Amino acid sequence: MLKHLIIMLAFLMALFSPVVAQDFQKGFAAYKAGDYATALQEWTPLAEAGYEVAQYNLAVMYSDGEGVPQDYAEAAKWYRLAAEQGYVDAQFNLGVVYDNGEGVPQDYAEAVKWYRLAAEQGNAKAQYNLALKYDYGKGVPLDDKEAIKWYRLAAEQGNAKAQYNLALMYDNGEGVPQDYAEAAKWYRLAAEQGNAKAQHNLAVMYDNGEGVLKDYKEAVKWYRLAAEQGYVDAQTNLGNKYANGEGVPQDYAEAVKWYRLAAEQGNAKAQNNLGIMYEYGDGVIQDNTMAHMWYNIASANGHEKAGGYRDERAGLMANADISKAQAMARECMSSGYTKCGY
Repeated sequence: MLKHLIIMLAFLMALFSPVVAQDFQKGFAAYKAGDYATALQEWTPLAEAGYEVAQYNLAVMYSDGEGVPQDYAEAAKWYRLAAEQGYVDAQFNLGVVYDNGEGVPQDYAEAVKWYRLAAEQGNAKAQYNLALKYDYGKGVPLDDKEAIKWYRLAAEQGNAKAQYNLALMYDNGEGVPQDYAEAAKWYRLAAEQGNAKAQHNLAVMYDNGEGVLKDYKEAVKWYRLAAEQGYVDAQTNLGNKYANGEGVPQDYAEAVKWYRLAAEQGNAKAQNNLGIMYEYGDGVIQDNTMAHMWYNIASANGHEKAGGYRDERAGLMANADISKAQAMARECMSSGYTKCGY
């Protein structure tokens, strides 16, 4: 691969004169300085002369509206010219253009064609996107094994999204035999790159002892990292750990904190659990009206048991307090969970 790259560089140096290279560098310096008009002026003649890097850069400028009005059709034109010369980044971007229908009719089969060309040149993003197409059967027949192949190639290059999706395939036994240890391996690699979903799923594996030894402290570590990124399921599960004292000292106030963050994102489990905290006065002052409100909201969001818990609270409340709780639930939901409570 390295030898091929050196041959390509030598080929380009022979193909383009020092004057052309100088013009390109002038455009590049202008672009870096934010002088898009000069960059466009320098690169347009090179692109029209067939210089694929200039064609690609021109496409990016049209795509982003730098120095010119944003024009997806013009961007697609220049991406195609560069892609047809084998320029890998242009092939990938042209695939994205067809995937999203930007400047061209949306066409998954055409997207697949360009992703494949870039993927076969080793472009990890193209490998990941091609895997997605096989995973969901868009532009190609659904094929878990082919999805695994391309996820793996991208994952082995360090693509965190591919690592996460490859882990999911092993976790669920899709296209490969179910293998929790292999799933944990790929979740960890993605988690270490900051992928919140992978952090959460790795935590779940430590929580349940799947593919790794059960370890609540390790589960808490990964739940926290995902929860701090706003990942709602991790916030709920971290709340559970504090509520039950698993992997951390029991701390109801900390549990309430994480339940509330998840509840305010609309998570029915967290809303129900927040209702429980108010019902028993764990981490908060005991308050049947607040408990009723959160149970009511959780029930409205599909929690199966919350409606029963709400009705149990109602049996202990005055009608005026029930009406108050119902009004607070309506205000909480209509405000997008910004006004919840007194």
